[in-house]
Amino acid sequence: MNQVLGLRILSTAQALPARIVSTAEAAALCGMPPEIAVKRTGVHERRWLSGSETALTLGAQAAREAVAAAGLEVAQIDTLLNASGSQLQPIPDGAALFARELGLRGAATYSIHGTCLSFLLALNHAALLIGAGQAKHVLIVSSEAGSPGLNFAQPESALLIGDGAAAVVVGPAARDGQGIHAMRVATYPEGADHTRIRGGGSLLSPRHPDAVPTDFTFDMHGLSVLRLASQVVPDFLETLRPGLSTGLPGIDRVVPHQASAAGLDLMRRYGWPAEQTEVTLTHLGNVIAASLPLTLHQALTTGRAGEGDTLMFAGTGAGLIAGGMILQM
Repeated sequence: MNQVLGLRILSTAQALPARIVSTAEAAALCGMPPEIAVKRTGVHERRWLSGSETALTLGAQAAREAVAAAGLEVAQIDTLLNASGSQLQPIPDGAALFARELGLRGAATYSIHGTCLSFLLALNHAALLIGAGQAKHVLIVSSEAGSPGLNFAQPESALLIGDGAAAVVVGPAARDGQGIHAMRVATYPEGADHTRIRGGGSLLSPRHPDAVPTDFTFDMHGLSVLRLASQVVPDFLETLRPGLSTGLPGIDRVVPHQASAAGLDLMRRYGWPAEQTEVTLTHLGNVIAASLPLTLHQALTTGRAGEGDTLMFAGTGAGLIAGGMILQM
């Protein structure tokens, strides 16, 4: 039997760009009829950065609101985890930039990076820190600015991605059984080239003789991702909890990564009822690592999830990484 990692979610918050981009507007940039774009993606609108907005300003805003909602002062945060798929800059780590925006000095700050599953990894890491007595209050920030890196010649990704930020403050469990009951992550590296941004690292720097502008934009082969996920995820789910590939044993609500309409449809094949699944894809798109905490925030603020409920987080990320967590609120 797995040991429960004690953890309590103290607060959540979100910060979204002001600009709402309809699928008709995004489809026009891709040269695609809007009705086809909506059918393929499941996205009706998303938010994109505009004006002076950045992933840094949005993440800091969400973080301030989450800390206040937890009834804390910024100085009471022991650890700040940057759980974002799109990085602010290579050096220094984005967590230090968030700390500077918040006026958080002397705390531990660093990134947990697993592309779309970064928040899931950070939540598990926070529970380990708290259980080891190394932290009491952990702030997790997921802030994404995917729109600057879109390639409109690739509609399957350009029509999906939205911008936004979410922050979550966690602390020690308040009762026995509250926290993480199961956590599983598995990588299937044959999918490493299915979702990528090739340029920007040491393998392909801007001055590399073979580099072209599209190397620095998002490159996704959605059908390949879906095929691989459909092959490996059922067995993966059974290792998280037996029965999850055919139903929701002991689960009150599913909080999935908002990969695409096809990805959400795949969950229906596992016997997961739509009424138990939280969805933000339709109005926010795929907000990369921020999708999970944004979807959690919606579930909590609407009352569809709350104290005592058992939630399951599930999704895939570039790599191909599959991840799942069962959390009792």
